Amino acid sequence: MAIPLSYNLRSLRVRWASSIVAVLGIAGTVGVFIAMLSLAQGFRMTLVSSGSESNAIVMRSGATSEMMSAVSIDQVKTLEDEPGVARDASGPLLSPEVVVIAPFPLKSSGTDANVQVRGVSDKVLSVRNVKIVAGRFFHTGLNELVVGGNVNKTYVGLDLGSHVKFGGATWEVVGVFDAGGSAFDSEVWGDTTVVKQVYKRSPQYFSSVTVRLTSASAFDAFRDKITTDPRLNVSVERERDYYDKESQAITSLIRTLGLLVTLIMGIGAVFGALNTMYSAVAERSREIATMRALGFGTGTVVTSFVFEALVIAFIGGLVGCLAVLPLNGLTTGTMNWATFSHLAFAFRVTPPLLISGLIFALLMGVIGGVPPAIRAATARIAVALREL
Repeated sequence: MAIPLSYNLRSLRVRWASSIVAVLGIAGTVGVFIAMLSLAQGFRMTLVSSGSESNAIVMRSGATSEMMSAVSIDQVKTLEDEPGVARDASGPLLSPEVVVIAPFPLKSSGTDANVQVRGVSDKVLSVRNVKIVAGRFFHTGLNELVVGGNVNKTYVGLDLGSHVKFGGATWEVVGVFDAGGSAFDSEVWGDTTVVKQVYKRSPQYFSSVTVRLTSASAFDAFRDKITTDPRLNVSVERERDYYDKESQAITSLIRTLGLLVTLIMGIGAVFGALNTMYSAVAERSREIATMRALGFGTGTVVTSFVFEALVIAFIGGLVGCLAVLPLNGLTTGTMNWATFSHLAFAFRVTPPLLISGLIFALLMGVIGGVPPAIRAATARIAVALREL
């Protein structure tokens, strides 16, 4: 014989004050849990979305990032003739690039933040999924820039039509591009030859080469061919895999910090649930004894009280999930440790994260509900009934 669920719901309504305290404790914990994970998810998605399955990034063998790489002009010419490289009417689709860092003041604080300045070829728009949404693309050989959408919104002096000084030269911003929310939206692009000249980089070397392949399935054959070519001493990765690796350090740090904060808050929320449920057991000791005397078994009583704790936890989890929904799409920024540049990205509150938050809430409910439920089910009936 089971205890009616309406009995537990009435009990929560009668003890609404203590129930609300427990609900808010769990809601706050779940909110922080989801917020931190959505922060890490947003950072990772921003970087991973920068890469394309049909693109390969070529760097010096052993280099872990573009900042530490060097690819020579001769190697670039060899890559142009490799099978698997996509071509259009102008020739092979690849973009030899050089990457540098320049400080610009943030509009929000006025303090400088490093921006990644990428020297690209005139074929970059065919290599990457990037569109000019305002102005035009830069002219080869001129001190002209196109900036990502986040750069245009985030930094002082990088508005369309403005002139900005960095690297010892004056540049004109002639266009704004949209990279679909990827890391490129936080970059400034100029002609690779001009960027190398201004930063006094060797004209014979690039940081990396991004290659557009004929298809995603052509990657393995392309990689095997160039990594065994004695003229080349390079490493090859899918562009998406490269940016995925770049995201791991920061996402791991955010998740670790988030879990530590959540663990501390979770302990407090569990104690709140324990206090609420122990209070309910103490106040209903005679009711519990009466139910057991009427034939309700130990397992039934335990199930009833655990259900009550789970209702509190579920409501708390639901409130926590609703509280963080406005964060979805909210833009923030941090330093990308792989490039030492500032990267703008958005919180990503995804359905799997919300489900994880609810599961975490129910777990706290179980931890906070089982001990009081066992106490209720094992109380001595005769002692409780004497109080009637």
